[in-house]
Amino acid sequence: MIDQVTARFIRRIIISLLLGGLVLLGYIVVQPFIVPVAWAMIIAYASWPLHVLVRRYVKQRTTLSALLTTLLLATAFILPTLWIISLLRTEIGFAYTHFSAQVAMGPPKLPDYMRNLPWLGEWLNNLILQSNDNPQAFQDKITLWLQESSNQLISVLGDVGRNAAKIGFSLITLFFMLRDGDRLFRQVHKVLFRFLGARIDNYLTAVGNMTTAVVWGLIVTALAQGFVAGLGYWWVGLSAPMLLGTITALVALIPFGAPFAWGSISLFLLVNEQYFNGVILLLWGALAVSSVDNLVRPIVISTATRIPFLLVMFGVLGGLAAFGLIGLFLGPVILAILMAIWQEWLEESELESQTENDTASQDDQSP
Repeated sequence: MIDQVTARFIRRIIISLLLGGLVLLGYIVVQPFIVPVAWAMIIAYASWPLHVLVRRYVKQRTTLSALLTTLLLATAFILPTLWIISLLRTEIGFAYTHFSAQVAMGPPKLPDYMRNLPWLGEWLNNLILQSNDNPQAFQDKITLWLQESSNQLISVLGDVGRNAAKIGFSLITLFFMLRDGDRLFRQVHKVLFRFLGARIDNYLTAVGNMTTAVVWGLIVTALAQGFVAGLGYWWVGLSAPMLLGTITALVALIPFGAPFAWGSISLFLLVNEQYFNGVILLLWGALAVSSVDNLVRPIVISTATRIPFLLVMFGVLGGLAAFGLIGLFLGPVILAILMAIWQEWLEESELESQTENDTASQDDQSP
């Protein structure tokens, strides 16, 4: 009897080691493609309503609808991206020349009305006084910063072109995700249900809601804010509106980042005595750019209204720091699953307490 138990135990250990080794080897094989596959899954989930609409239009031909949806998404992404990159490459040179010329003129003088502002005026005045003490050091520092920032941005734009193969692989994966998405979801649900039981439905709902919140409530809102802010920059005559609008969109991914972007540019115009343009840009940012966040976000987020704001903020910032750009989604999703587990434990604890109270009351009433 002991020999049979020992043999069964050894057999399970061997099977577990073999299975673990296969999983490790599988991870090594697919590791270079994890990020493209993750992007394909996120895009497939976000564009699933479009795929359903196209599938209905082509009379439920799944392969054709997946191909058409993939082509639509590729066209909507690649063409604007190439156009923006070409504009940014041109505007980076203009912006570098313009700011270098501004720096060569020396530190600006703070107007009297801004110097008298409480708290902010004194801080700005001290900053300018420090730069006036050593103008050449100030000029060298700003020039070096502009050069490094321009080189980094050009390098990032170049990486987009060098990663074209990964983008192509993501599009191919996206096609199969759309074509086989229903069957794949059922298989994943069946496997996870075997390990986690009925609670997997709550976890998948949390993942879906958080992905919706990040894709539509964060990214789309940030892009819209960058576009509207870019119109304002062009309107007041700034030399690189596309570049500044792109920077505003990137900063808008951080909560309360967009007001910092257009507010800083407005302050720059006011300091340089461009009062009319500075005031116009302030009004445009406060009335137009900020209204995008107030109008677009409630419209596009319908299923994620119960997600706390702090959860999204910490998830986005922490995810970006830990995983890079894909962490924009992974961070909030991980925190959403943890929150779902936390709420499930609370509900189970309350249910157990209520059951114990009911049992105690029944015992007290029994003769």
